[in-house]
Amino acid sequence: MRDLDLDLLRAFVAVADAGSFTAAADTVGRTQSAVSQKIRRLEELVGYPLFDRDSRSLTLTGTGGQLLIGARRLLDLNDDVIRSLQTPQTTGRLRVGICEDFVPLQLSKLLARFLRLHPGIQLDVNTSLTHSLLREFEAGNLDIVIATREFKERGRVIWREPMAWFAASDFKLDLDRPLPLVLLQPPCTYRELMFTTLDTARQKWVTACTVSSLMGVQAAVAGGLGITLLGRSFIQDGMQILDVPEHWPPLPMTEIVVVGDDTAEKSLVQPLLEFLVEGMRMPASVAISCGRAASGS
Repeated sequence: MRDLDLDLLRAFVAVADAGSFTAAADTVGRTQSAVSQKIRRLEELVGYPLFDRDSRSLTLTGTGGQLLIGARRLLDLNDDVIRSLQTPQTTGRLRVGICEDFVPLQLSKLLARFLRLHPGIQLDVNTSLTHSLLREFEAGNLDIVIATREFKERGRVIWREPMAWFAASDFKLDLDRPLPLVLLQPPCTYRELMFTTLDTARQKWVTACTVSSLMGVQAAVAGGLGITLLGRSFIQDGMQILDVPEHWPPLPMTEIVVVGDDTAEKSLVQPLLEFLVEGMRMPASVAISCGRAASGS
C-alpha cells in the first residue's frame, strides 16, 4: 500500500480550486512546470488521470473528484494538528453573531473544526440577517458580529466577494418582459441594489416573492420563481449565474465586516477570525463541482 504525499495533494487541491496550472502555481509559490510535474507524479501514484485537459478548460475526472474529497480531509487534518501545536490554548466564552451571507455551504463544518482546535473556547453562535445581528450587538447580547456591510460604513472588512445575478438552471432571460425578482424583506442591501441596477438599466421588473431568509431566497430561485442578486458563493444545485446585458451597471463587491473586534477579548476573537477567513478561500462553487465530479455526473 502506497502513502499519499501531502505536498502532491496540496498542489492537486490548488489546481482544482484555481482551475488552471498557472493560477495554482501562484497559490503554492511554485513554477507552472513544477506544479504540472507534481500532478503527473500524483497521477502515477494513484494510477489514474485526475484532470481532463483541453485547450479551453481543465476539469476533474471522476477519480479526481473522489480524490479531492479525501485530499481535503487529509490536508485539513494535517493543518489542524500543526495549528494545535503552534497555537496557545485559550479559554473563555465568545458570543458571535454571523450573518447568513458568510460561507453558507461551509460555516457549520468550519465552526466544528475550530472548536476541535480550541476546546477551551465556548462559542455561542447566533445566525441571522445583518440588521438583526446589529440590533443584538447594540443591546449588548453579542460580543462581535460578522456580517454584510450594510448602508452605514461600519466595521472592519475581512472578506470581499463578487456579486452575481442568479436564476434557476433552466431560466431563460427575456428582457422584453418584466423580470421576476426574489427579494429579502427590508432593510436589505441586496434588495436596494437590485432596484437601483434595474432602474438604471431601464429594465422593467416585478416582485415575484419576498422571503425572510437567504436560504429561502436560494430555494425560491432554484425552484424557478424568479431571479435575485447575491454573492457568488451562494451558487448551489439548481441555480445558474446569469449572463446579463452589457448595458446593465457593473455590480460592486459584497463586503463582509467584523464589528466589535476592537472591544472584545482579542485572544478569543483573533484565532476565530483568522480561521474563518482562511476557510472562505475555498469557493463554495468549487465544493459543488467536486461533488458532481465524484458522483460521476
